[in-house]
Amino acid sequence: MNAAIGKGDFALAAKVLRKKVPFPGIISHICDHPCEDACRRNAVDDAVSIRELEKAAMVHSQSSEERLMLLKGKGKRVAVVGTGLSGLTACLDLAKKGLGPVLFEASDRLGGTLWDYPEAELPRDVLGRDLELMVKLSVEIRFRTTLGSDVSLSELKTEFDAVYLGVGSKAPSVGEIELDNDGRIIVDPVTFQTSVEGVFAGGSALSGSTGRSPIRSISGGRRAAISIDRYMQKVSLGASRENEGSFETRLFTSVEGVKPERRVPVRDPVGGYSSENAVREAGRCLQCECLECVKVCQYLADFKGYPKKYIRQIYNNLSIVAGHRHANLLINSCSLCGLCKEVCPEDLHMGEICKTARKLMVSQKRMPPSAHEFALHDMAFSNSDTCVLARHEPGKTASAYLFFPGCRLAGSAPEHVTETYAYLRDKIPEGVALMLRCCGAPADWSGRQDLFDETMCGFRSQWEELGSPTVITACSTCYSVFSEQLGEGAVVSLWETIDRLGLPEGAPKADPNPITLHDPCTARNESGILDGVRNILHKLGYNIHELPLSRDKTECCGFGGLMSFANRDLAEKVVERRIAETPEPMLAYCAMCRDRFASLGKPTRHLLDLLFGGGEAGESAMKGPDYSQHRENRARLKRSLLREVWKEENVGFEKAKTITLQVSDDVRALMEKRMILVEDVREVVEWAEKTGNRLVNRTTSHLLTHYRPGTVTFWVEYSPADEGYAIHNVYCHRMQVLEEIKR
Repeated sequence: MNAAIGKGDFALAAKVLRKKVPFPGIISHICDHPCEDACRRNAVDDAVSIRELEKAAMVHSQSSEERLMLLKGKGKRVAVVGTGLSGLTACLDLAKKGLGPVLFEASDRLGGTLWDYPEAELPRDVLGRDLELMVKLSVEIRFRTTLGSDVSLSELKTEFDAVYLGVGSKAPSVGEIELDNDGRIIVDPVTFQTSVEGVFAGGSALSGSTGRSPIRSISGGRRAAISIDRYMQKVSLGASRENEGSFETRLFTSVEGVKPERRVPVRDPVGGYSSENAVREAGRCLQCECLECVKVCQYLADFKGYPKKYIRQIYNNLSIVAGHRHANLLINSCSLCGLCKEVCPEDLHMGEICKTARKLMVSQKRMPPSAHEFALHDMAFSNSDTCVLARHEPGKTASAYLFFPGCRLAGSAPEHVTETYAYLRDKIPEGVALMLRCCGAPADWSGRQDLFDETMCGFRSQWEELGSPTVITACSTCYSVFSEQLGEGAVVSLWETIDRLGLPEGAPKADPNPITLHDPCTARNESGILDGVRNILHKLGYNIHELPLSRDKTECCGFGGLMSFANRDLAEKVVERRIAETPEPMLAYCAMCRDRFASLGKPTRHLLDLLFGGGEAGESAMKGPDYSQHRENRARLKRSLLREVWKEENVGFEKAKTITLQVSDDVRALMEKRMILVEDVREVVEWAEKTGNRLVNRTTSHLLTHYRPGTVTFWVEYSPADEGYAIHNVYCHRMQVLEEIKR
């Protein structure tokens, strides 16, 4: 209602009020607004004037009267004694349910004690207009009939299937109903059932009543009607009723940053707010909602909803038997980083929900292969013989430690892997082994438990062959994976290790300009890593600028959870949002974070650049290697380490390139966006030249061909060049074109 008034839409506000509250005209004048005591604006200034806004909604709406939808009669009848707000509300709700209420009123008019309100407080035309609703309902009304003197409770029980006592300030003479010492009717606080079977009661003559309250009278009548309906159906009266009446909500609404703004005064006590002042007062409403996670997460904000809505969509997506699953993109776009849990007052973790959903989709064979296929193929490449290396330090047969740089650092900055391994061998005399491969995080993120277990099995086998040394990881994702899989004490971060061992000899001097530090999301709960990095930077002499969302509340770079593969546009928004938080150059100690920030032009250096040199000035804004270069770097790193560290000359050669490709920067960027490797293009062109399956564009003389080596069909537009072939355009899809369809 307040939101509608704030926009000047009084018709909508009145519609909302009618839907939530019976007899809105009456209530808008005499509402005792207990909700104002709980209004969050009380912590800042004054509660929002609820009753005056209710009155403004009715006065300024000029809307039509309420349309009632009544169910077909069920052949049941209910006696409703008393026509105050409690009895009228019960009668209205029972009539809507088709339960045939009959009103009993001791006087000659409806309304009970409502007539006791002064005219200035409750205008008689407003009262009369709302009471006319009973006439429109064609409810039977028995005036001048008093319970106890004109009709007994036993007679009502005989004539009717249930009885509701909407009693006033004094309980009528009802005989067998149990009363307290003050003569008030004792009822069940949840169901409003009395001690007599089939008899329910509400109103101000109940045991435990806190005095006259129009809102509580309406609440009692409505809740009693629910109980009577259940009683007729012979189902539980008390089940699932925790959120009825007044209760303490778990909803959290922050008032941080809310500017004090005093309540708009009411100039006309009878007429209430003018439309302009009503809009002003409604504008003070905070629209109580939590959304703490949505405020800090681009993913949650991008889908234009909130966690409760998303959870419902995910549940429906998993439950559907046939039809389109609309929440696939929602499920696969989450980075799984856990920032939502860190800021949520209820510890809700959307990442865990999405990850569980992915696993279920995989087990049900409902996960679209396109969502994570490229990332899983890339992981397989990192764990192939082309890249995998597991060796003790040269000259040693045992190792106390194992350096595990991770696949991203190996592909992004292979020179830093070599330099860091040399540093560790120099500082740790007990021996440092080296292992190149992927930790399996992409399989875990994609819900492929089978692939993840297979990957961990491969790692464990090599790790145990090396004597199960303590693993030193350069990547916080690898750290989190191994910490969970290997147990406490089996893994330590490279940054904790450098902090303990000391800086490398000849580490470059610090840049005097401040630098903004970004923490990777997988390090958010690892205080040793967070502190170790900062200790190193202080030792180097850097002036660190901390982002508002850092350490345990740091943001993801858009790669975690394979977001950049499932929803590239969203992943770019995540990067844009993060790098816009500071005008200064950034520093990352995750190779993926560094490359993603630099990919959009943000000058970003890696911590190893500061320790060993590199990434200065313009170089820090350079994009990292593309997918094809990343693969080549990982394969080349293995060969170079075998030659330079282990002095092995015969270490194999790169796969012979049968043809040469000429690829422009624009086409290369297109390939990166579409996740197409140079090797994919080479394979397609080789196949076309070998088989002759290609089309010729007579205007440009370009050749067009397609080839499906696996599950993806690649299309390449190319032409012969002086040396090899020039590539003009590439694209791919997962649709298979069948030459013949058999029916």
